[in-house]
Amino acid sequence: MKDMIKQYGNYFQLDTSNTTYSFRVTQTKHLEHLYYGEKIKIDSEDEADFLYEKHEFAAGNTVLYNNDNVNLTLEDERLEFSSYGKGDIREPFVIVTGEDGLFTSDFLFKEAKITKGKEKFKTLPGSYDMAEGVDHLEVILLDDNAKIELQLHYFVYEDTDVITRSAKIVNRNEDKSICVERLMSTQLDLDADDYVLTTFNGAWAREMEKHEFKVTAGKHVNSSYTGTSSSRANPFIMLSKENTTEDFGEVYAFNLIYSGNHYEAVECASNHKLRVVTGINPTNFMFKIAAGEAFEAPEAVMTYSAKGFNEMSHNMHEFVREHITRGKYKYANRPILINSWEASYFDFNESKLLKLAKAAKDVGIELFVLDDGWFGKRDNDKCSLGDWFENTQKLPNGLEGLANKINALGLDFGLWVEPEMVNVDSELYRMHPEWCVSHPDKPHSEGRNQRILDLSNDEVVSYIIEAMTKVFSSANIKYVKWDMNRIFSDYYSNALAQRGVFAQKELSHRYVMGLYKIMEELTRRFPDILFEGCSAGGNRFDLGILSYFPQIWASDDTDAIYRVGAQNNYSYGYPQSCYTAHVSACPNHQTLRETPLDTRFNVAAFASFGYECNLCDMSKEELDEIKEQIEIYKKYRQVFLYGDFYRYDRKNTDNLYQWIVVSKDKTTAIGMILQKLVNANTTFNMFKLKGLENDRKYLFTNRVIKQNIKNFGDLINTQSPIHIKNKSFLQHLVSKFVSMPGETEVYLSSGSAFMKGGVKLTQAYGATGYNDKVRYFQDFSSKMYFIEEKIIEEN
Repeated sequence: MKDMIKQYGNYFQLDTSNTTYSFRVTQTKHLEHLYYGEKIKIDSEDEADFLYEKHEFAAGNTVLYNNDNVNLTLEDERLEFSSYGKGDIREPFVIVTGEDGLFTSDFLFKEAKITKGKEKFKTLPGSYDMAEGVDHLEVILLDDNAKIELQLHYFVYEDTDVITRSAKIVNRNEDKSICVERLMSTQLDLDADDYVLTTFNGAWAREMEKHEFKVTAGKHVNSSYTGTSSSRANPFIMLSKENTTEDFGEVYAFNLIYSGNHYEAVECASNHKLRVVTGINPTNFMFKIAAGEAFEAPEAVMTYSAKGFNEMSHNMHEFVREHITRGKYKYANRPILINSWEASYFDFNESKLLKLAKAAKDVGIELFVLDDGWFGKRDNDKCSLGDWFENTQKLPNGLEGLANKINALGLDFGLWVEPEMVNVDSELYRMHPEWCVSHPDKPHSEGRNQRILDLSNDEVVSYIIEAMTKVFSSANIKYVKWDMNRIFSDYYSNALAQRGVFAQKELSHRYVMGLYKIMEELTRRFPDILFEGCSAGGNRFDLGILSYFPQIWASDDTDAIYRVGAQNNYSYGYPQSCYTAHVSACPNHQTLRETPLDTRFNVAAFASFGYECNLCDMSKEELDEIKEQIEIYKKYRQVFLYGDFYRYDRKNTDNLYQWIVVSKDKTTAIGMILQKLVNANTTFNMFKLKGLENDRKYLFTNRVIKQNIKNFGDLINTQSPIHIKNKSFLQHLVSKFVSMPGETEVYLSSGSAFMKGGVKLTQAYGATGYNDKVRYFQDFSSKMYFIEEKIIEEN
């Protein structure tokens, strides 16, 4: 087994397959960051000398570290971590306050240890290595005056070109407590400022909008203060050179294995050096550490690519699949489901559900999911959260009876829950109002008519574990959608109140730790259940949730035209197996937009896939098309879920999307092209393939879809022997028997030819004619292509 971490005296080098990360211990015992980029070869401490910064005289108006080193100001040093008080005035890595109120820290190198394997964190989830072969570097630093130890942990995942970092504060005092006011998870100091920061921001039903900022001066912060990782600002960020594309150029990417308030800051200092820090949001955060105790920071993830965003994404995707997601469904086929929500909302009974399940079975769906409204007196969202017992008026035979009938149809059964919440109008709240995150004597600002249960309270954690255990054991439940539909307000824990006024600043982090206790225990008790995370859609889409639940509902917005952008942006940091996407009805329930059924499928198929619509109200033609969609997804499911995903550069803003996903063995690929709005007299499109083997032969085909004559309005009269009025009964009748042909694309060539030459697709409709060699490619149109290896037998 290769050693990926090397120490040459005071020089440390961490290597992955294609990258190198290095730093050294300076003569003042600080850690100077030296390099992170393409792999380099250095074989001794002396050989690394050229990487060290040279300082003879400190700049004016700066603070010297001490009088023995008149050339050194920490403000002008690239550091592995930083703190306030000794001259570095940039974004700090750590702030610790002692009982005397002093928050100056001076952590100096004590020792380093290089080992194999990775122990679990005590309070938080983290990455893992099944073979226990991950290389681990632990650097121990000591503030001798304050008797505080800072541990920096580095883990090297060679094959995925990922390095993770975490930090730990240990109070070595015998009788004094300390307060951690800030502890980041990673810090990267770069020696240039010509970078573009990319963040992914948005809102409910509008998650993961991509934003780019050229960082030349000042500070840019991407953060959450919602109590969750947030739909407002995902913790995944990228830092790239200005001309980086999907396949060319330098890019760094960062993420955080954490589900609460997070913080990513990129600061360009006065010396034109750039600093990146990521970790827990320090806003209103404080954590008291008693003598002899410790505090863990979340684990941060970072990767580097010299070959553009696609390679960076592949690094992240492989890391998430191999070292974050776990359990039975890590690489298993995810079932195609039907969710009852948009079909019935709260208005259902057992008969209506069984009718929907029967229709689902008829088209090939594998899992029926009962969404909100099955418990307590839940006829709307104003009551009953916390009362986890069946509503026998809706389900006279309970969950078990319904599940048995669903199973008898040949479908698995799944269920929606929202365990972290309570309504004031509930039996649970009337019994335990003190279990809420709210002040008992002051008005509370509600969100979605509900309050948050206080997961910093061990009693509440135990209640949720046992309540959910009872529910999940009550029937043959194979899937659970775990929702959390509001953000925090009025941060206040009755359980923490007795510990003093500053204890409330621990609440947000203690909540997340309590959540992880619940998730870890329930996934241990129910290893065969497929858990899906949800928080009003993507309000808690992060690596912390993915450490327990292998997939997350990406957004409550199921509109395909929104989803193509959201899924495109999720794919920068997360593999497609981790986000779920459904085909829903039109007009769409969130946007009222009409999109073709094949486009809804083409977008949703590049994810963990399902349906969210009332199949009972659909026409025979629609149901036949859904049957075909499901057959396609089942045939290529492993490729859709676990293949290598490629995006294409989009020069015309967000109007045209192209994706391709390629199987690991390079035998199969599926491509998709989508156009939001048609541009008149634009008939040319090229599909340039990626990820194939150069010398193999591949057959390129398309999914042929006949077009309804209604799509052409009264243009049909140019071909019809009788006049057909647009939107008339006659047009509707004729459309039942007559359709327009769809184009056929069939090409056989080598992988190198397809990738370098690109497939020139059939001409798109341009107002001058239509036949079976013309592509119907209008507003919201999309096309799916199949590329499969063709074995050519030699004579």
